[in-house]
Formats: sequence, structure tokens, C-alpha cells
Amino acid sequence: MLYPELFKQLESVRWDMDKDIPWDQFDASKLTDEQAQTIKMNAITEWSALPATEMFLRDNKDDSDFSAFMSIWFFEEQKHSLVLMEYLRRFRPELAPTEKELHEVRFEFEPAPALETLMLHFCGEIRLNHWYRRASEWHTEPVIKQIYLMLSQDEARHGGAYLRYMKRAINNFGNEAKAAFAKVGVLMASARRTAQALHPTNLHVNKALFPRDTIQSRLPNPEWLEHWLDTQINFDSVWESKVVERILHNMSLLMDRSFKSVQELNRFRKEIAAAIAASAAAAGAGPAPSAT
Repeated sequence: MLYPELFKQLESVRWDMDKDIPWDQFDASKLTDEQAQTIKMNAITEWSALPATEMFLRDNKDDSDFSAFMSIWFFEEQKHSLVLMEYLRRFRPELAPTEKELHEVRFEFEPAPALETLMLHFCGEIRLNHWYRRASEWHTEPVIKQIYLMLSQDEARHGGAYLRYMKRAINNFGNEAKAAFAKVGVLMASARRTAQALHPTNLHVNKALFPRDTIQSRLPNPEWLEHWLDTQINFDSVWESKVVERILHNMSLLMDRSFKSVQELNRFRKEIAAAIAASAAAAGAGPAPSAT
């Protein structure tokens, strides 16, 4: 089991909201209304760890190890929402999210393949780590700069934990796991070709609720994310390249094969798919026919 080791590891570096946040260094002159509004949107977005955890527990009901790890992930992700709300409560109480606004992002996600979902959230942690690092640079108020930096470090650690479960999945399921991870990896590393940000909170997850079946679509300002990325924190091609590099680096470690580009990862995906198809055909066809 990975859970006991991950619990100990993450417990040793967990920050305390009262002791480790420099609340007394707040400088009101360095917090703009525009910046405060983005903190509210991120607080609500982080609250969506609640429906994501419900999805993980439902779709991994046969995996008690991973389900137990969800207790750590859920706790720390909800604390992200809480610390952002605490910041607003102290310094901009009129912008603190209401319970109704928080509950709006709790809705049912349709069942999905567990391995693909695992990879999706692994990539999401990498992306969020970079978004929050950039947000820390963009903000001018020292307390929120520190908060975003701490959140980014948490997301990196969560990505590392997901990677451990992905390695375990390859050991247990072989090419099936490799195919799932490569498929989603190609998608999540191709954000430069899409019109929207590729992150779990911006993907459609319930056809019956379409088009309000993404986390972002249920925020008080559904257009906020793209504006935050493109205009405010300026998450440009240089930063997007950092995300792609991290995904490809981790896929290289995971598959024990070097991927320098998304195209190389996609070729690998096709190879694995062909190997799975050939194996299935051989299993169903019996002995190969004679060549004569």
C-alpha cells in the first residue's frame, strides 16, 4: 500500500493556516479590487475538490489504497479553498464566497475510466502548480503572494503522489495503463492547439447538465478563467511550454522512454494501441494459419 507512506510524507510538510501564513504582513495598499476578485474565483474553484473526491471514491471503489489517499488530497485541497476564503474574510469580507456559490460547483460527474481520470488529474496538478506560481508573481500584496506559492507547492506534491499510483497501475495493468496515460497525456499536453484551458475544472463531465457541466461554467463569472490566464497572470506560451515539458518528462520516467515532443508521445500511444489490438486478436484467433 502507498497510503501509509504518502500520509507520513505529506504530513511532515503540511503547513498550518494560523502559524505559517504571515497574516500580520498584509499591506492593503498593494491589493487591488481586480486581484481580490480573482482570489474569490479561485476559492470557489478549489471547493470543487468535493465533487471530484465523490467521483474518485465512486469510480475506485475496488481500490481501498487509493481511496484512502483521497482523505489526504481532499483535506489539503479543501484547505486551499479555506485559506483563500480566510484571506477574504480578513481583508475583503464583502467578496467572501457565499455557501450558495460554493455549493453551485458541487454536482455529479459522470462515471469515467479510472486510469484516464487518474492521468487527467495528474496533469491538472502540474498545470495548477504552474498557474499558482504565475499568480504569486502577478499579485502585489505580500500575504497572498505567499499563499499562492504555498498552494503551488502542495499541487506539486499531489502530482508526485498521483505519479506513484500511476507507476503502481502500470505494474498491475501493463499496456492498458500505458494506453490510458498516453492518451490523456497527448490531450493535456496539447493545450496550445485548443481554445480553452485544459484542466479538470474546465472539462465537460455531465451531458445531462450541458453546457453547465464544467466547474468554471458554474462560477459567478464563467468567463473568469480565460481572462485570469490570458490578461491577468499572463500565462503565455513560455509558461505553457513549462507545463508541456513537465508532462513529457514525467511520461518519460513513467514509460522508461524519452519523449521530447507531444508528437513522440502520440506515436507511442499508437504503438501501445496496436500492441493491445494484436494481443486481443491473437487471444481470440487461436493458432496462426499456415503460410502455405
